[in-house]
Amino acid sequence: MFTGLIRHKGTLTSRYSRGNGARLRVKAAPELLVRAKIGASVAVMGVCLTAVESGDGCFEADLSEETLSRTTLGALPSGADLNLEPALLAGEPLDGHLVFGHVDAVGRLLERPNGEGIWRFETPRELTAMLANKGCVALDGVSLTVVDVAAQSFSVALIPETLASATLRNLRPGDAVNIEADPIGRYVARCMALGRAEERLNDFVRNGWKNL
Repeated sequence: MFTGLIRHKGTLTSRYSRGNGARLRVKAAPELLVRAKIGASVAVMGVCLTAVESGDGCFEADLSEETLSRTTLGALPSGADLNLEPALLAGEPLDGHLVFGHVDAVGRLLERPNGEGIWRFETPRELTAMLANKGCVALDGVSLTVVDVAAQSFSVALIPETLASATLRNLRPGDAVNIEADPIGRYVARCMALGRAEERLNDFVRNGWKNL
């Protein structure tokens, strides 16, 4: 689990095919590598990956076929800047929001100002059901607040601190971005899709997650 607060950045040094998947090699700062031990989870551009090798200033992680099909990691060029976040440790402050590192969809930047302000992203219609005004969303692993939601797009407000600390500032209209909706929105949307939504939501209020 992650927070969506980016305090580390890295560089994609290589990617090569491995069976039906691939392996990434990421150059990172020593402070991040301390947490990227073999078997540890690291969010790379918002995607939860498991470190399988570590050394020489880099760590490596495998990508499944599913990850390649649902995220941008299979298309990033060598040398690309990466948002990195180690897994949240018990007792650490949750300054952002709960981020699983399970990307729901790839969206595209539609509009952006020259710097801070309102940025709008296009996304599949089915994902907008999991987004809400003033709710949370993670873009390339960055925790952000949703400003408004339309049928197939949504907007967020980016402040100078976010632009300085993450790779979003490099995006141009048409560029792809990994999107993860707030986990609560995902489960509410699932309840609605299963039918008898009002009954199920009332049951959730009474009994919590155990009956979903």
